[in-house]
Amino acid sequence: MKAIIIDDERLARDELRDLLRAHPEIEIIGEAAHNNEARTLIYQKRPDVIFLDIQMPGADGFTLLESLPPPIPLVVFITAHSQHAPQAFRVDAVDYLLKPVDPNELQTTIRRLIEKINYLQTTHSTDPNKERRLNQEDTIFVRDGDRCWFVPVKKIRLAECVGNYCRIHFDTHHPLILSSLSAFADRLDPRLFICTSRSKIINIQHITSTSINADGVITAKLTDGNIVTFSRRAATLFRRTHCLKPTSAQDSPHQHSHQGQTHELQRLSTKQLGDPNNRII
Repeated sequence: MKAIIIDDERLARDELRDLLRAHPEIEIIGEAAHNNEARTLIYQKRPDVIFLDIQMPGADGFTLLESLPPPIPLVVFITAHSQHAPQAFRVDAVDYLLKPVDPNELQTTIRRLIEKINYLQTTHSTDPNKERRLNQEDTIFVRDGDRCWFVPVKKIRLAECVGNYCRIHFDTHHPLILSSLSAFADRLDPRLFICTSRSKIINIQHITSTSINADGVITAKLTDGNIVTFSRRAATLFRRTHCLKPTSAQDSPHQHSHQGQTHELQRLSTKQLGDPNNRII
């Protein structure tokens, strides 16, 4: 796997490079001493993993991760400051190593990296030089104030517009990210996410039920209990990818009366949902 070492101390980079020579599965394709250099190198080289020092002059490693467009490389934090451990684990990095790096701990880290890479390769295959949409196995780095997360895309229930920014909802968190909803939507897989209006996008895997009222308004209930209402245009597109199938009252527990006729919203296959033209934004 291709790796980049990011550390402002040349001696620390040299020591890590020497340790990694014992692991031929790791190919060092570049080094960087600060965030700007690292960002350019990551964009040009597209590494599988970065060995990242947290504490660097100017901007720290978390700031670098926040500035990278998703999907980001796998991350191994390396630092001399143990107080950063809780934050590093909060963002769910592959591993966290303290300086000076212990060869046995590094070996364990390499094993975890290999397991993670193998898993990702079995879930999807793509050209690394071609920008692609995020699938459910990808993660995005999110920073809100002093809190940081690596968020699996499949955990995102809802994304909504907040001015020029976007708020995402996952688990019990709802941080604000430095991206417009439109830009964020452009990176999402339309087989997984649908627009309910110009201001909201929902993950179909987090829909527990859908309904239509007497006025033809469609709503969806999410796994956290949140009710999202579709705009008229979004409802029209939703009907193209979901059947409104008449059914008798005894056929389904999720029925909704509409002008004397009962309707049930039926989800179509993933392939049918994946039409990129079915977008609002």
